[in-house]
Amino acid sequence: MRVLGLMSGTSADGVDAVLASFSGAMCRPRWQILASASVPYPERLRQQLIAAGQGACLSTAELLDLSEAITLQQAAAAQQCDPDGLAQLVGCHGQTLWHRPPAHGQRGASLQLLQGPLLAALLQRPVVFDFRAADLAHGGQGAPLVPPADAALLGRIAGWRAVLNLGGIANLTLIPPAEGPERHAHLSGWDCGPANSLIDLAVQQFSSGERSCDAGGAWAAEGNPDEGLLSEWMQEPYFSQPAPKSTGREQFGQTDLQRRLEAMHHLSQSDQLATLTAFSAACVAQDLRKRPPVELLVAGGGCRNATLMGQLRRRCRGTIVRPLAELGIADQQREALAFALLAWWHHHNHPSNAISVTGASQPLVLGVCARPA
Repeated sequence: MRVLGLMSGTSADGVDAVLASFSGAMCRPRWQILASASVPYPERLRQQLIAAGQGACLSTAELLDLSEAITLQQAAAAQQCDPDGLAQLVGCHGQTLWHRPPAHGQRGASLQLLQGPLLAALLQRPVVFDFRAADLAHGGQGAPLVPPADAALLGRIAGWRAVLNLGGIANLTLIPPAEGPERHAHLSGWDCGPANSLIDLAVQQFSSGERSCDAGGAWAAEGNPDEGLLSEWMQEPYFSQPAPKSTGREQFGQTDLQRRLEAMHHLSQSDQLATLTAFSAACVAQDLRKRPPVELLVAGGGCRNATLMGQLRRRCRGTIVRPLAELGIADQQREALAFALLAWWHHHNHPSNAISVTGASQPLVLGVCARPA
């Protein structure tokens, strides 16, 4: 079956699309990427989404306009990736505006902006969307949802295999070994902390809006991280919280950045960026110390930040750190491919959340399907 996956992540930089084919067993399907595309958001839309994702007040009319604009961008990405309409089904994550994990007896909730029926009408294909809601309704975090897809698409090796996505947030998948005493361990995964979110916001602030990111990590490479501050930051409650756990810009956004910049006021801008970059790597490295993997496969925009990748390799000694692209899934394809698979699983009524990852009370078929009239 040919399925189109659409993903727009915490970085809010655009929509990634993958057209893939799936067949065979649900737990270990045969798959092939047929086409892919990445469509950036217009800058004004991107800024609106970043502001909304950090709690900016929107009127009802503005929220409605934003949801329609997001849907049109998803449709444009789908049409660029699949101009001949080969896909039989579409899986779309939508754009996260706010994520509230369950805490202190309160059920979690999450807002992904998308008009699913409109997207189905525009593409004339069934669209599976709203993937987080069922997991949240049953006590789960609603995220991360990609770990089961990682396990199904990549399979196991002789030791623990980790998959890291460096988007706005760093999220991690740990796949148990194929053999040995730990082969019966549960799949696990969680959000480690910030990846590009704080770095990008700092670059925008330091450059007065002229730059949106630290291209290649060149600016951070001019400085040196403050290891004392890093050690202090790593003692914060989120980083000692056990999985399942999930987060986003609501925690690691502009307010958090300003607090950290105040702590670094004595440092140069390049040292501040070096410290924020090392912080993203340190969050991952600290989590991996609990169960060191044989290899760490890295995807997402952060793969193109050489300074961040260098920090990961330095702080994850003993682990082979390499791009997921070496296994045939490019940086911007991993999550879109995963949501194509989640849609395929929905079509087959196959549960796709991992309760060991999200903490939900039971396995669930995720997503809601909107069909064109």
